[in-house]
Amino acid sequence: MNEQISIMPSESPNKGEKHMLEPEHILSTNHANKKPNLSTSPSHTSSSNDSENQKEELFNGVPISKLTKTQMKKYQRMLRWQASKKDKRAKERLKTKDKKIKAKLLNIDLGPSRKQLKNSKMANSSCKIGVAIDLSFDELMINKDMGKVIKQILRVYTMNRRSKAPMQLHLTSFNGKSKEEMSKHNGYENWDMHFHENDYLEVFPKEKLVYLSSESNNVIKELEQDKIYIIGGLVDHNAHKGICYKKAVEQEISHGQLPISEFFDVKTRKVFTINQVFEILLKVSEGKSFKEAFEDVLPKRINMKPTSRSNSDELSSGDLSSSSCEKAETS
Repeated sequence: MNEQISIMPSESPNKGEKHMLEPEHILSTNHANKKPNLSTSPSHTSSSNDSENQKEELFNGVPISKLTKTQMKKYQRMLRWQASKKDKRAKERLKTKDKKIKAKLLNIDLGPSRKQLKNSKMANSSCKIGVAIDLSFDELMINKDMGKVIKQILRVYTMNRRSKAPMQLHLTSFNGKSKEEMSKHNGYENWDMHFHENDYLEVFPKEKLVYLSSESNNVIKELEQDKIYIIGGLVDHNAHKGICYKKAVEQEISHGQLPISEFFDVKTRKVFTINQVFEILLKVSEGKSFKEAFEDVLPKRINMKPTSRSNSDELSSGDLSSSSCEKAETS
């Protein structure tokens, strides 16, 4: 009789251990090692929504979803302008090219070339007269007026760059709204202009400063090479009359007004734009008299009537009819 012998597997602790694990144990182990899905986390969802709200596009500081009808029209107009900007630039380049060709045929001088502009920088200029535009009036202007100030500064920069002898141009208190508005112009950091975040008193020696103000009793009769003439960076609309003069008096620095009264009777308030004041200074530094500079720069609508003493004063006063930069070159 054959006996059936059953062989039982040995109960060795080292063999087949993993096969002895229960399915529940395997699942619990995988669950313990698996990282939680952050995308389904309520806190993560709320933070992502917050970040989306923060990234919402702004127009003049207002979220697009909260624009009024008028603001939305302006926003849409801005989008249309950006879409057509490339085409307009291309047309402008063609016009400029045609203009250069016609000017060459007719022997018309269109001003300095690009090569000349590259060499015509403040560091190489024979003119060392300084002009500082004081931008410490941010809080007195709305954003629209701040934009006008920056536009005037752009004109100032263009005039100075195209001059054969550029003046030493500075922007002081260049921070806050003024810097924010200027940042809309890409690459301004590379312009041939000195940018200072600090006030002019922290940048220049006090004895070299002259604040230009129509309220001053001191009349400037010539431009001095070692002086820094300060122009108030303000669009005031007559709301802040005399603020530049008061500031100069409080800080105990020199002040003066341009000699327009020496040549013309002006019945209106003698306040001009930033670029007008700068252009007058630039023309005088290039060799024109103050009288010629006023006639070239100031608009005809001011109705400037020559004074009875203007002709004799211009002939008798060398200071009023000669350029400080030219004096420096010939001395």
